[in-house]
Amino acid sequence: MHVPTSAAFKQNAHAAIDDPGLQKALARSGPSFIARRAAAAAALPEFEELRNTARDIKNHTLANLDFYLETYAANVEKAGGSVHWCADAQAARETVLKICQAAGARTVTKGKSMISEEIAVNDHLEKHGITPVETDLGEYIIQLRHELPSHIIAPAFHLNLEDWEEAFRKSHTDLPADRVFTERRDILTEARTKLRARFLAADVGITGANFLIAETGTSVIVTNEGNGDLTQTLPRVHIVLASIEKVVPTLEDCTSLLRVLARSATGQDMSVYTTFSTGPRRSEDLDGPAEYHVVLVDNGRSAMIGTEFQDMLRCIRCAACMNHCPVYGAVGGHAYGWVYPGPMGSVLTPALIGVDKAGLLPNASTFCGKCESVCPVKIPLPGLMRHWREREFERHLTPATQRRNLGLWAWFARRPSLYRVATRAAAAVLGAAGRKRGRFGRMPFAGGWTQGRDLPAPEGDTFFARYARAQRDGTLR
Repeated sequence: MHVPTSAAFKQNAHAAIDDPGLQKALARSGPSFIARRAAAAAALPEFEELRNTARDIKNHTLANLDFYLETYAANVEKAGGSVHWCADAQAARETVLKICQAAGARTVTKGKSMISEEIAVNDHLEKHGITPVETDLGEYIIQLRHELPSHIIAPAFHLNLEDWEEAFRKSHTDLPADRVFTERRDILTEARTKLRARFLAADVGITGANFLIAETGTSVIVTNEGNGDLTQTLPRVHIVLASIEKVVPTLEDCTSLLRVLARSATGQDMSVYTTFSTGPRRSEDLDGPAEYHVVLVDNGRSAMIGTEFQDMLRCIRCAACMNHCPVYGAVGGHAYGWVYPGPMGSVLTPALIGVDKAGLLPNASTFCGKCESVCPVKIPLPGLMRHWREREFERHLTPATQRRNLGLWAWFARRPSLYRVATRAAAAVLGAAGRKRGRFGRMPFAGGWTQGRDLPAPEGDTFFARYARAQRDGTLR
């Protein structure tokens, strides 16, 4: 089981910046997500209106979450499925294990699922003699390398071709040693060869769910590889593992959300496969599972309802926020120390494991606002990170030096006249000292900034002076 290292974010970030392989992968893959998302949004005139609709659907659902969850569960059971309610990760792990043991499972295939990473279900199954096999290509190599995903839609975002080759040669020792890996197709062919037998041998298939439709009791997954379909139709038992906020009211609501999901995630109009599953195989069906189980996981989410963090539960796991985040783009996903990286992880992780263990993550932001501007459900991520910073400060979890400096600033800020005099004097002194070069390469008490970048020297008047002049001149707008 992966122990969270979010408390060591600074050390993790330093190691990531000094990792040439990671930096190569980030430089290669990062810009493509941004360009594809921009093109997809520009090609759909109603994209911004769809974002408003998606936000409103999720807000309505969260305001009536109990009703829609009960409706969903009733319709799952009406279709012949079973619903298992799990308050925390331990209950969810045990429930999945019991279903697998009842089925006599020795091998379990899995589609990509962040909630399965969150509850560490793979480790739990392995401890009890059941072999879980990740079938998403990125998740497959992550499993071979014993790593967490570094991205929520591209788990192997941090790897280069040579990393794939090394892992495949180390794990697939039954294949010819002289085989070559020159392009992505070679990787795909080898993975397909190894996984085909696993699909056929699996007793149980586990998938996540992008959406759960209350109206019909349907689970929905979106993939680009088709592995999710094989995972849920070939084995005798299908387990849907999903967190409670994935429910939406109707099929129409689901299709509205699907229109923004793929465009925000990968720049596609729709994913290659969008699969709707409702209950076990019926008598007239040609394939499908004999048993259909839904494991609904809370694990801290209900505690977010009614708080300032409820908006985070609108997240549809598109990864647009991390694709556009300059911090994620510099350090990658593993630096965040747990399952969820980037801006969404900086808000969700403290809610799930505690701000005492993940308080550094809300501080790992430039607050440029790009994450909020591209979020398909308009989650105010910078504002939510500020709330966590406030919680961290209130609980005295911030360093003493930082608290003293903020206390000094607050003392001046409560005395406006003195604050204006002090800032004017500081700007004048720093402006004169930095006039020659226009910037400072080193400065006392600002080493954290100047270690990696220059500090611009102040120029002109302070904000307060300019504001007062604009008021007098009538140019304030």
